[in-house]
Amino acid sequence: MTEQTITDVMDPARACAMQAALGMTPDIAYGSALPPFFHHLYFWEPEPPAKLGRDGHPKLGGLIPDLGLSRRMWAGGRLTFLQPLVAGIKADKTTTLDSVTQKDGAQGPLTFVRLRHDIRQRHATVLTEWQDLVYRGEAQRDDAPPAPVSARTDEDHSKVFTFDTTLLFRYSALTFNGHRIHYDRPYARRVEGYHGVVVHGPLLAQVLMLMAQDQLDKPLATFDYRATAPLIGGEAATFCWKGDDAWVRGEDGRVCMTAKAG
Repeated sequence: MTEQTITDVMDPARACAMQAALGMTPDIAYGSALPPFFHHLYFWEPEPPAKLGRDGHPKLGGLIPDLGLSRRMWAGGRLTFLQPLVAGIKADKTTTLDSVTQKDGAQGPLTFVRLRHDIRQRHATVLTEWQDLVYRGEAQRDDAPPAPVSARTDEDHSKVFTFDTTLLFRYSALTFNGHRIHYDRPYARRVEGYHGVVVHGPLLAQVLMLMAQDQLDKPLATFDYRATAPLIGGEAATFCWKGDDAWVRGEDGRVCMTAKAG
């Protein structure tokens, strides 16, 4: 299988719940234009426990091939917004396996997977998203984390945001994301090798997109982002903006995500 289509109704209540979780006024109603990236609240793919992997995600081997690498990371993505996605109206998401690339990294083999999502509503494509995932092998005790890269400090606008466990839980629930690294601290530390629960990459991208739209003072046309280091739950992050660049800076000054908006 290299393509699948899921149909969903853009329930305004779910969008309002997301607004509330992010500290926004929950004001989305039937016919409202959804904020950018809110499509991640929809098009769930529920599977019974028997079809889930160790990490809480659906087992590989369907749309994404199983190449024997167990750890999944959201590496980034690119979006083109063609017209608003409207709350309360049915939409279709067609996902295509765009590419699979295998490489050797410093800590072993890596598989890079690119998915393309085309979302149609009222017989027209409203947005296209390319999603990049990385799969790695088992964590080893002697694995050394990559050296952190320092983030820029020349922003014109910034906002400090702390992602507590309640927000991580609510975001996982609203997006039907069962990945255990976001809520199971012993699993995240002992099995995946993180320092604690990990803030969702798409959640960081979501906050950056909302900031970008506010700063540009117009609907987003494009957004391209890359995750560069994990942000750990409870860690204060600074969301930064300058020109058409956006980035996330961790407490120690490392860059966790970079983005460009248009």
